[in-house]
Amino acid sequence: MQLVDQLRPVSQAQFQQIRTAPRTAEAHSQLMQQIEAMQDMEQGGQGTLPALPRQFTVAAWNIERGLDPVGIAAALRPHAPAVVLLSEADKGMARTHQRDVTADIAAELNMHYLYGVEFLELGLGSDQEQARSLENRNALGFHGNAVLSCTPIVRASLVRLYDGGHWFQIGPDSAGDLSQPRIGDRMAILAELATEAGPICVASLHLESNAEGPFRAVQFDRLMDAIDQFAPDLPVIIGGDLNTGNTSYPDFDWRGEELFQIAGVRGYSWAGTPDGMTTRPSLLSPKPKGAMKLDWFAHRGLTAAPVGVMPALDTHGTPLSDHDAIMCGVDMG
Repeated sequence: MQLVDQLRPVSQAQFQQIRTAPRTAEAHSQLMQQIEAMQDMEQGGQGTLPALPRQFTVAAWNIERGLDPVGIAAALRPHAPAVVLLSEADKGMARTHQRDVTADIAAELNMHYLYGVEFLELGLGSDQEQARSLENRNALGFHGNAVLSCTPIVRASLVRLYDGGHWFQIGPDSAGDLSQPRIGDRMAILAELATEAGPICVASLHLESNAEGPFRAVQFDRLMDAIDQFAPDLPVIIGGDLNTGNTSYPDFDWRGEELFQIAGVRGYSWAGTPDGMTTRPSLLSPKPKGAMKLDWFAHRGLTAAPVGVMPALDTHGTPLSDHDAIMCGVDMG
């Protein structure tokens, strides 16, 4: 993995290879190895602090593509988070007008950023997304996670949480969203940041939606293994969309998810997660099946306390995402 100023676009020859490849795990693995943007992470932006204070606020937010980067930044600004963990951020997608969503939000907030590609999107998305597109092609087709920080990123790592090409293999007989053919798999970004009390590891996480709880438990276990290798002795804060209970219709009960228990056994606490559901109707998801609690913080080696759930609404009451943002306060002691 390399940190680069700009992720390299996928070539037309590579797209042709993708279009003709068999929809198998083996073919997907080969394609992933050949696409540089799936290996590297983009780093940019400018921050305001040489190190985070001992006490600071972390926000985690699935921004559902990032239709309005300026509005997203404006919603976050009054809460002054020193670290923002984003998921579902587009880069070069027609549905978000080919914007570099993460870079735009970071510029608005005067923050450094890391961006990694979760999926290379092979289509234009749902009917709602295509209706918002000004073009019939994606300039890049990147969709992923990000870490934003007021202080520079010291080290970073991209962690793939599954390597079977689940979304690449989706076909007419599969249970899944056929509007989203993709290369890639769910992932996390790990970043070491400096604080006045010493270094900390932060993780921006997105777990699988089209799966049951045991699958997500395996993904979370893989994340914890990666953190043990990347930052074995550092305090850790993980935040993101864990998709807990999203297949438990109609009650969407998250309490039976195995990942909570396995994280506890390995020394993680969920005490920084605010109470309440975290999803809402949005411009792209106007009629959800019900409210869900999908977004969480886990931590070890530090103190974390919930700050609250921030409604994903702009100043006019227009939804910015189908997820509200969650916030917690970190105390390094």
